[in-house]
Order: sequence, then C-alpha cells, then structure tokens
Amino acid sequence: MKVRLGSIAFAMLLAAPAFAQADRQVLPLADGWEFSRGGASPDEITRASDRRWDQVSVPHTWNRVGYYVPNPQDHVNRAETIDKYQGIGWYRLTFTPTPGFEKRRAWLQFDAASRTAEVWLNGQRLGAHRGGFSRFRLDASGALRPGQANVLLVKVDNTQPDVGSSTADVLPLAGDFFVHGGLYRPVSLIGTDAMHIDMLDAGGSGILATTRSIDAGSARIDVRVKVRNDGQRKQAGQIVVRLVDAGGKTVATETQRVTLGAGSGAETAPVLTVASPHLWNGVADPYLHRLIVEVASASGTVLDRVEQPFGIRTMRADPARGFLLNGQPVRLHGVGYHQDREGKGWATTPADIEQDVAMMRDMGVNSIRLTHYQHGQTIHDLADRYGIVLWDEIPLVSKWTQGEAMTASPALRENAQQQLRELIRQNGNHPSVVSWGIANEVDFGKSIPAFITAKSGEAPDPLPLLRELDAFAKAEDPSRPTALATCCERDIGPTSEVPITAIAADLGGANRYFGWYYGMPADLGPHLDDLHAKRPAQPLSVTEYGAGGATTIHTDNPLGGRVDQRGRNQPEEYESYIHERAWETLSAKPYLWGTWLWNSFDFATTVRREGDGIDINTKGLATYDRKIRKDAFYFYKANWNDAPTVHVNGSRYVDRAYQATDVRVYSNAPRTELRVNDRLVGTMARCPQMTCVWPKVALVAGTNNVVARGLFPDGAQEDTAVWQLAPEAVRTIRIDSGALVAADVAGKRYGSDDFFDGGKPGQINAWSGYGPRPAPKVVAGTSEGAVVETYREGRFAYEVPVANGRYTVVLTFVEPSLAAGARRFDVVANGKRVLPAFDIAAAAGGTLKAVTRRLSVQVSDGTLRLAFVPVQGDAIVSGIEITR
Repeated sequence: MKVRLGSIAFAMLLAAPAFAQADRQVLPLADGWEFSRGGASPDEITRASDRRWDQVSVPHTWNRVGYYVPNPQDHVNRAETIDKYQGIGWYRLTFTPTPGFEKRRAWLQFDAASRTAEVWLNGQRLGAHRGGFSRFRLDASGALRPGQANVLLVKVDNTQPDVGSSTADVLPLAGDFFVHGGLYRPVSLIGTDAMHIDMLDAGGSGILATTRSIDAGSARIDVRVKVRNDGQRKQAGQIVVRLVDAGGKTVATETQRVTLGAGSGAETAPVLTVASPHLWNGVADPYLHRLIVEVASASGTVLDRVEQPFGIRTMRADPARGFLLNGQPVRLHGVGYHQDREGKGWATTPADIEQDVAMMRDMGVNSIRLTHYQHGQTIHDLADRYGIVLWDEIPLVSKWTQGEAMTASPALRENAQQQLRELIRQNGNHPSVVSWGIANEVDFGKSIPAFITAKSGEAPDPLPLLRELDAFAKAEDPSRPTALATCCERDIGPTSEVPITAIAADLGGANRYFGWYYGMPADLGPHLDDLHAKRPAQPLSVTEYGAGGATTIHTDNPLGGRVDQRGRNQPEEYESYIHERAWETLSAKPYLWGTWLWNSFDFATTVRREGDGIDINTKGLATYDRKIRKDAFYFYKANWNDAPTVHVNGSRYVDRAYQATDVRVYSNAPRTELRVNDRLVGTMARCPQMTCVWPKVALVAGTNNVVARGLFPDGAQEDTAVWQLAPEAVRTIRIDSGALVAADVAGKRYGSDDFFDGGKPGQINAWSGYGPRPAPKVVAGTSEGAVVETYREGRFAYEVPVANGRYTVVLTFVEPSLAAGARRFDVVANGKRVLPAFDIAAAAGGTLKAVTRRLSVQVSDGTLRLAFVPVQGDAIVSGIEITR
C-alpha cells in the first residue's frame, strides 16, 4: 500500500491534544526553572548557599551525546560540547498558582522524568516515580498554597543501572541507545473538582475505549471509566459518555448514575452503539471521532470532562495473510524511531516531532515502531491523525538481571509491570496502536556473552519474565495482542544456542541483519521462510534490518570489499545496497504482517565508534540533525510513496576516483532518462524496484553535471549531482583490490575495488568487531600499507573501460599466509598469458612481503581485461595501477 501525500499544514498538527480538559485548570510549568547537578538530599540542596544553579526551561536534559567527526563547525554537538554525565540532577521552581486552585484538587503532572524522580512541594514530599518514559501524577492538594509563592523541588536520577545502584532495577538495564537525564517532557499543575475522572490511573486518562465489533452496519464500543470522589462527603452523580463525529454530530451516547462515598472510587462500563460508522482506515482515511466523557452532579452540573480523539477500527495480524485493517489486508512498512536529536537529546519540542513525522510520511511509511521505550503523546496524536500504525513497547531490552543473578529480581519484575501498565493505560485509546511490545532482543543467550553478562556458566532464562508480562498485558487490555522482537534465533555457528523467546508473545518480530553483522543479503528470505514454517500459527514480522551509512564515506562498488560493522568503513552506498536487497526479499513475503527498517534517524549511543560518528548509530536514513536524507531514504520514497520521486545516488561522493562509474537513480517514473554533461546516456522504463542503473557511464576530467529526469504523466521531475574528476584520475587508474573504501595514500588517488567479476574480498587484518582488536600485521616492502592489507582472491577477472592504446599495468601482490608452492596462478591480459604460474611467496621470499609486476597491455576495443586464473589454490591480487 502506498501513501499519497498532500501538503502538511503544520499549524494544525497539534490543534487537538492527547486529551483536552474542560472544567479543569491547567498551569504549564515551563519557564523559570533552576537546575543543579549532584547532591543526595533536599536538605543538602536547600541549605547550600554557594551551590550553582543554572537557569533552564522545561523540557530539559543535561546530556548532549553523539557527534560527527567531519565538519564540526556545522554541528551543535562537537567533542568539546558533549556531556555524558549520568547521575543526580536537581530542579527547582518557584511559582504562584492562581487563587482559583483553593477549592480544587491539585495534581502535579510530569510527562516524563528520566530515569527516576522524587518530588517535594513546599518541603513536603509528594512521592516518587521509577521509570524514565511515562507520564506520572502526584496529588499536590495538601501541599499547594494557591495565590502564594510555592517552591517545587525535583530530584532526577539517570544513573546507569548496576548492582547496588540507585537505579539497579529500573528498566532499561542495557541497550544500544543513551538514556538521557532530566525533565525532558512538559510539567504542569492541574486543578480538578473533588469528584473527577481518576487522575491517578497510572498516568492515564482514566478512560479506556475499545472497538468490540463492527458488523451489520454498526459498531459496538466498550468504554471503561474510572471516577473518584476525593471530597469529604458522599456524592451522587452521573457519567455521560458521548461519541461525536468530525462534523460535531453526536453519533452515540450513554449515561450511567454513580454514588461515591468520601475518598472512594468506582468504575463504570458503558457500551456505545454506532450506526453506519465512519471507520479509521489507516493512511487511506484516518477518520477520527471525539470521545467525550463528563462527570456531572445529580443536578446536571458538569464537574469534570475529558475529551480524546477516537478511531473506530479493527486490527488483526494473520499468519498467512499479514496485517488486516477493518478486515482488509494492508502491507505495513515503516521504520524504527528513537526520540533524540542532535543538540537537544530527548528534550525535543512538538515541532521537532512534527518534522520527524513529516519526513517519515514523505518517505511513505504507514507504520512506526516506537523503540525501545514508551514515547510521548505528540507522536501518538500525529499517528492517529495521519493513519500511521504504531508498535508500542516497554524498555525491557537485552538484559533483565544484575550481577550473578539468574532470575529477574522482584523489584525489576514490579518495575516492568509498572511500565507496561503505564504504557497501556496512557496509550490504549489511540486507534493507531496495534500491539504492546513486551521485550526487545532478550534472546542473546551466550552468543555474545560480554554484551549482557560476564557469567561464565549458563545464561539467565528470559521466558518466565516474558510469560508473566504477556499475561499482565492481556489482563490490562484483552483487545490488543502482545509482541516481541528477537535477535538471535538463527544459524550463526557454534555459539548459536539461544533461548527461543518468540513463543512468549502473540506476534513475532525478527531483528535480522543479514549482509551486515552476519551472512549475506540473500540469506534473509530462506531464514524468514524457516521461521514461518517453524511457527505457522504465529504472525511474523521483521522488526529491524539495515546497515550503517556514513554520509561522508563512499565506495565505488558496495560489493568490492568487506564492510566494517564496528569500525569506520561504512559507506553510504553500502547502506543503500543492503536496503535494496532486503526490500526485494521482504516485499515478496505476503505472510509478513509488518516490516520496520532500522532506523529512521541516526541516534545517540555510547557503545559505538563507527562510520563518521562518535557515539552515534549511523543506521538512520537521515542524519542525527535531520539535515541530510541519505540515498536509501529516497529508495523507500520511490517504492512507498506515489508522489513523483527521482533521486541520483552518490551526490555526496563528489571527488570521483574513476572515469567510468555506475549511475544509480531511484525513480518511480514510467520512464527515466539520464544525461551527463548534456549528453543523453539513455532512457529506462519502469525500473525494477524503482532502481534505474546505467553501468560504467563515462565522465570527463573536471566538472560533470549529472541529471536524471523522470517523465511523469503530470510533467517531468529532475534531480542533479555534480561530480568532479581530477586529471590524475584520467591519466592513471588505481584499484585498491578487496577494499570497500579505498585507502588514503600520499600523492596517489586510489578507488575502491571495482570492475571485477568473481572472486571474493579479503583482509590481512580482519576483525570481527567483538573483543579486543588484535595487533595489526605489517606488510613489508611497500609504502602503501593500507592498500596491500586488502585483496581479491579466487578465480576472477577485471574489465576496465579505457581508451584504445598501450598501457602499463603494475600489479601488487602479497601472500597473506601460505608458504612457497602452495599458491600459483596465471595472469592473463587481453587474452595473453603475461604472468604464468606466479608464486607470490617464492617471488617475495615469504609471507606479508609486497611484490610488484609490471606489464604492457595493448587495448583495441575499449576494455582492458585482466584474468586471474588459479593453477594451485586461489589467485590473489592486492592492487592494480593502469597508466596509459
């Protein structure tokens, strides 16, 4: 299913909040805050006259994490501006509520405080909260002084959990993302009548509405309303529930009478019946009603009122047909999403989230996986409004025990249930939410021991905790399935014994990185078919896939060498290659109920030093600052969005290494033409996977203007790139064989491995990325060490487009490990055997010693061909230099 996007009216995006309060007083507490870090007790904080306090506004975080190495002048986050402090921070605010709060119940509402919070008002402790992602409220009625100055003091703690720490049992215990500290979502003071819809319902609205059924031209909606009387005497009243359509017409109403004693509560369960309902139908028609719940006195005076958007719909994941919305199949495709951005961390604004959603919609997503914790109301509201289906989840990520413990502690189990309860009660009325995710990647087992635990024995079993959470979620909300994302149920070698956790939830999700961390892209399809066959009754989805993509690192051929998954060589073009191959597989699997790529945007994490970033996961399809949409972004836009899309890949790879290069264009046009320097290269019609490729297009020395033109029924769309080719690159072609990213050599320009057919890349200093990097092996006899550390081996050939004439070819060889006589091969140049039965170790006098051979080759048909033919063992070459 594709998305037809119109213009976005940003001014209206937040016109309807998560719930609007009538007959309530709401005082935002945004400005005038003071912040100070460190210190244990409120007495210590208030008595220290020399303590430093910084003036801040809320939302606020004290952390700034993750930066790009190149071009620091273009970024807010730089090495000198980073702040990774994890510990205690104090917030202080002096504010004066209006006298109108005198006869009201008063509630302090925190939309999030990370990781834990403890709150005092006018010296009186109101309470605490453990969990950094959910809304919580505290009853401030007894401590508030209406019409006077009030002092609010909040202790926030984002200490990294460890044995004996203040956050030891607060999820998440681990994860490939940074947990920012602070009051990073809004804070407010709310005044209600003594009789009100429950304000202490785990941070929720006190209302849960569910579409029970849609049939025979009507819909039945179950509504659960919690109401409290915090007054000092018994009170009779009535609960009025109405459903109002977008035009303001009431389409269903129900009234129930209640009588509540002083300090007591009750729950009512009215049922609404809607004739000929207008359904919420995803991106095709995200129609929203308004659910209005009022608490009135016996005489009819409205005492409290809550209004929320509500969509009438049914959702179901089928193991064979995929995702069904209102009974009809819809292909869910989308992205994972983290809530941080450069310069702001987690303290983002609604406008920031609007921009993120606008970018995701422009790419054509119809679903978002909100990872790996509860996200705020803004993105839930926007998803409701635009028809985007959401996967919600709690922060049970990778680890659930501390130290030598083999089971989750009672405190951690309680915290997991608390965060799951808050997730459900705060988001259960959003029609966009399809499932409750109970965990992510808790199935490592002993496959990567250091990632989870230092235990030398058996790994902890996650299944008891998962089954407990599955049952808990079903008790809270029987209308939605549970979901779970796994990492490790696959054949990865001798350490592949991992717990099978997918069985612990209703819906399966597979985080799989074939072609990145392991295997080949082609392995993904058979693996998914195997999972589907193992559990044919369980709906299966792919919850993560992708690759790192550094916008300042490039390759001439993504198949030319091995990617460095934990290091620097992560070119943007390789990310595009992985997504092209993955989507080719995923789009052909009708049984998948959803697919979510990893990730929408680069994000902060302190476990990575890779690509062009420090403490950044670069798998996003847009950069951390949202300034650059990577090439892969446009691949999905061309495939997922009906809007005319034409994009030339590699526009940031400006300084080209080769005179002949593949030109790759993402285009959903019926016909697409390519021009280089005003010369028509060719026209392609309806390119497969919306990917048009013109192989080995000739460039000229100097500036090259590349124009792709999509010919659409409503007119042409163009995209351009400007590439430079140095005269030196025309005179001499230098190929760094086996290299995905060409080595830097003083005075010489190499390109990465290209023009090859067959063979496989290799590295002298190969490293898996786990554990300490071994001491590097050094190759003797050359000043081009980085070039000779990689090689192509096997049976292979090179076909290099060149002008006719005579060329000198210099071949560089290194024997990595074999003794003389173990490897011999022929080199054939344009059909002539020029180097027979070559033995590198014999010629160089041993291993890890560079040796060169110079050849003279005549070219008469525009192609210089070099074939490497094994005689004994594999052929091998490390570098090729071609000069006319």
